[in-house]
Amino acid sequence: MKDLVKGYILAFVSALTYGLIPLFMIPLKKITFFSVDVALFYRFLIASFFIFLYLIYLRENIKINFREGVLYTILGGFYAFSADLLFIAYDYLSPGIASTIFFIYPIMVAVIMGVFFKEKITIFTAISLIGVIVGVGILSINEDFSINYIGLSVSLLGALLYGLYIIIINKTKINASGIKISFYSMLFSSFYFLIKAIIKGDSIAIPSVEIGFQLILFAVITTSLSVVTLVYAIRFIGSTPTAIMGAFEPIVAVLISVIFFEEQLTFFLILGGGIIILGVLIDIIFNKK
Repeated sequence: MKDLVKGYILAFVSALTYGLIPLFMIPLKKITFFSVDVALFYRFLIASFFIFLYLIYLRENIKINFREGVLYTILGGFYAFSADLLFIAYDYLSPGIASTIFFIYPIMVAVIMGVFFKEKITIFTAISLIGVIVGVGILSINEDFSINYIGLSVSLLGALLYGLYIIIINKTKINASGIKISFYSMLFSSFYFLIKAIIKGDSIAIPSVEIGFQLILFAVITTSLSVVTLVYAIRFIGSTPTAIMGAFEPIVAVLISVIFFEEQLTFFLILGGGIIILGVLIDIIFNKK
């Protein structure tokens, strides 16, 4: 019973902290003299450093062979590119809407597994898929009934890449703990943003102590803490209940956007977001294995 309660608390903390991303990212994006790519480089680098310290505390072997190195590089690329697209979507959609659309990745995973790996697509997955499509359509409608196709496409592509990240982990059957996988995913993600920043000619210098402190909080709260609590939540209560608790992520992101960044809590946002979350939960609950 204690493990069950502990697991749900950890799953909630993971969803809550991940949902706080707009609280840190939006102010950083508004700093005109500091590159977003550099901010994300430090986010993942600092996050991987703290996860590394935790691995040392656990006395876990962090050595990897060449094959694992290639695999972690690919995983880091998918993870980083999906994060990159999510933050690009913030330029076209509100953080709440972009985060909610991104949340459809479990449905994408189910469809890809069904089409390419011959896993059965159940009636519940089909219902969820229809619900998600309807929800995304509603969510994409602006007050003047126009649709921001760029923001919608970027958010969907980000969700797809994150879904592929999960599928790669699932299908390659990596012989490592979730925390070790997360460490290398974060580390190689930081390399992605470093290379991107160098190509663009951005300075990697942190402009001030205040911004440095923001980056540390951003990395530790929304990444290190979120990842570690997620791993332990899955260990205590399993992947399905943890995924269900993940529904709090877009809810938190929407609340952050409404409270701190003056996003309007419109009828379309409530209806579309609600349908998407319900659709994902139907798939997770009724298709649990």
